[in-house]
Amino acid sequence: MTGDQTDLLLTAFVVLGCIMLPLMLRLARSRRLRNARGVEMAEAADVLSLGGRRRLVLMRDPHAERLILIGGPNDIVVEPNIDHPAPAPIEPPPPPPSQLPGLPPLGLLSVGAGVMVGLLCGAFRLALESADRFRSTIPIALHDRPALGCALMIFGAAAAAWLAAFLVRRIVPSAVGSGIPHVESVLHRDEPPASLILLPVKFIGGVLAIGAGLALGREGPSVQMGATLAHQIGRLFRCEWRDAEALLASGAGAGLAAAFNAPLAGSAFVLEELLRRFDMRHATVALGASAGAIAVMRLMIGPTPELRVAPHFTADALDVPASLALGAAAGVVSLAYNRAILRALDLADDLPWRIERKAALVGAAVGALAFFAPGVVGGGETLTQRTLDGEFTLATLLILFALRFLLGVVSYAAGTPGGLFAPLLTLGAELGFFFGLVLHGAEAQEKGMAYAIIGMAAYFAAVVRAPLTGMILITEMTNSSELLLPMLAACFGAMTAAAACRNEPIYDALKARAARLARRAEE
Repeated sequence: MTGDQTDLLLTAFVVLGCIMLPLMLRLARSRRLRNARGVEMAEAADVLSLGGRRRLVLMRDPHAERLILIGGPNDIVVEPNIDHPAPAPIEPPPPPPSQLPGLPPLGLLSVGAGVMVGLLCGAFRLALESADRFRSTIPIALHDRPALGCALMIFGAAAAAWLAAFLVRRIVPSAVGSGIPHVESVLHRDEPPASLILLPVKFIGGVLAIGAGLALGREGPSVQMGATLAHQIGRLFRCEWRDAEALLASGAGAGLAAAFNAPLAGSAFVLEELLRRFDMRHATVALGASAGAIAVMRLMIGPTPELRVAPHFTADALDVPASLALGAAAGVVSLAYNRAILRALDLADDLPWRIERKAALVGAAVGALAFFAPGVVGGGETLTQRTLDGEFTLATLLILFALRFLLGVVSYAAGTPGGLFAPLLTLGAELGFFFGLVLHGAEAQEKGMAYAIIGMAAYFAAVVRAPLTGMILITEMTNSSELLLPMLAACFGAMTAAAACRNEPIYDALKARAARLARRAEE
């Protein structure tokens, strides 16, 4: 090594030592300073000499500042936490959807859960169809003995409704009504998930109540049973809450898809109504569960759409503003419908009877109506199909709408399992058909049928406030997409009118009512 190189190397060591020595001394002093609990301090921001060896040191770390007295027999923490706002922790950005941990196995699990939900809801639907056929045969078989037939219908419907309400009250109170508000409360962590015992209670209670002729839909029990079954499958596989929540929501959507043979509507229902947010994880799981449920359902009942629509409709230039007016009318009517349901529930609670007696009274009235007018009672699917077929006149539509409006409100207040979707779709079809006949004349049956489809989507959007789910649901149920533009205008009008009337979405109102009653019971 030459002399120049040696001088250069020595100079580098001296410079490096001058830089590192103060840093090492500060580091040694920082390590020596600890608080009363032995927590190591980071850096002395300022030092004040008090005479002799005593020093008042202001220590700063990433979370707080501390004032420490050092130099005596013991170090003393004068102020353990000087209040300074700590910087917000920087969270790493979420991974892209393709790298979400655990999504592929969760997706496969959702398909399996959907298959199980499809089997359960398919069996539920077949049981309801058998109950409807049995109920319809009694008036025909005993038409020559009306007194006996009417008495049998009244007693049978009252007994079925009584037993359905009894199962709910004594075993699973959360199985009452639609069950969708309970599913939403579970997803928002306001209530615990239901146990497996809900499945037989909801199944048997739903078959008894809807089979007796109460104006309730099969989709409510299907949604709650699907959510409960999928969540229990998640527990079986020891899923964490995030995955169990996704399975629960997807099971609910699979139940709706199976109830109406509408897979896309089930997935949209999960994102728009239950979760009210969109993310890749829940969307993927919801699609998988709906696909599994529909695959099983179509093996059981076939691929036929829920509703048959014979003609192909064309939307004229005037149909869009007319549909907007129809939507506004649906929004106003939905205010009366939602408030009537809530008022009927309050009146039922005020009666000094047990829930079974109230349900039996409603069942007896429905049984009498079912004997003389069998086509009016039940979930309303047959009545909706007849409306789409253009079978009713203006006067008949008014009577049917008023009767079904009252029947749906009273049936839901009976306290038995059953949903709201199917009955409100019937009301929407009747409202739309009436509007079409008034607008285009009583002879324009085809226009009335088109407005019946539009009215179903508009009334659903007004009552539930889930327009995308409503439009997708009606499109899949009718296998017709020609009316999407006027349907969009009608849903916009319905949502705007409902908001202007301060009409709270029905499931939000039912969920708030249940929470209010729970607080009152605790007090």
